[in-house]
Amino acid sequence: MKQDSTRNTSYTVDCEDYVHVVKFNPFDSGDSCSLIAYGGNNYVVIGTCRFQEEDTEVEGMQYKTLRTFHHGIRVDAIAWSPETRLDAIPPQIRFCTAASDRKLRLFTSDLQDKNEFKTFDGHSDYINDLVFAPNEGQEIASVSDDHTCRVWDLEGNEKAHFVLRSPGMSVCWHPEEAFKLMVAEKNGTIRFYDLITQQAILSLECEQTPLMSADWCFKNTLKIGAVAGSDWLIWDITRSSYPQDKRPVHVDRARLFRWSRVNENLFATTGYPGKTTTQLLVHHLGHPQPILTGTAAVGSGLTWHRTLPLCAVGGDHKIFFWVTEM
Repeated sequence: MKQDSTRNTSYTVDCEDYVHVVKFNPFDSGDSCSLIAYGGNNYVVIGTCRFQEEDTEVEGMQYKTLRTFHHGIRVDAIAWSPETRLDAIPPQIRFCTAASDRKLRLFTSDLQDKNEFKTFDGHSDYINDLVFAPNEGQEIASVSDDHTCRVWDLEGNEKAHFVLRSPGMSVCWHPEEAFKLMVAEKNGTIRFYDLITQQAILSLECEQTPLMSADWCFKNTLKIGAVAGSDWLIWDITRSSYPQDKRPVHVDRARLFRWSRVNENLFATTGYPGKTTTQLLVHHLGHPQPILTGTAAVGSGLTWHRTLPLCAVGGDHKIFFWVTEM
């Protein structure tokens, strides 16, 4: 793996296809390497990464493909299950995808002979995001252009169904409280649902559209971030339903927002894919300007490493990695 200075990427990994989505495993899998999944037009690849920032014996970055799963259709979103363990005997890999045929697919593999997948039907339009319940991993929530958020068990049965007022763009599970779900809608509203009463308990307003992406801060769950129009917006949910902080960042419209997993003041945003290059900006709430600007050829997807201030974006036959300062 080479360090790529021309585009100021820290590292790149070559892929066989266009990378539509890339996702680090946010859960501890019991191994010193980090699991990463990426999806192309027909397949999902699961690999491991190790970086010199965490292991002095590594030069730059080590990447290894563990398994390629045939998917048969373009992958639009990937979620990791907390049940994924590399230290189990045999190991277990479990993840779920959303595809352009409006179906969810749940994959379970022991990286040897057992490779199963189940298809979940129910959404009537594109699925924009999905997430596993973070504690037990026994449920999956998904949001769609069909104006619904649905919660499924691992057999594909629908456990809850929330009707939205516009397309659902992002869904996040509260990291500690298993019964709280956040759903961000394209019309600029972010709602929090109680899964026991199946009622909305709180809402936030962007006051601008389209909201394209929102994220719950893992290090401080009172913080919510989003991108809408060309701005990023940050809320402290104890203070107001309107953003405390916002800034225009992407000239042509912002596409994705992701908090760092290691610092509550660090987050990244991307511009809209489809231009010749996509801009990645890393922001720190203590700095007026982005602390890192990266470009990726027609990038898509955005994900942070679980324990390092390092993020990745997919692109044309490549994954790009950027290491940032805390």
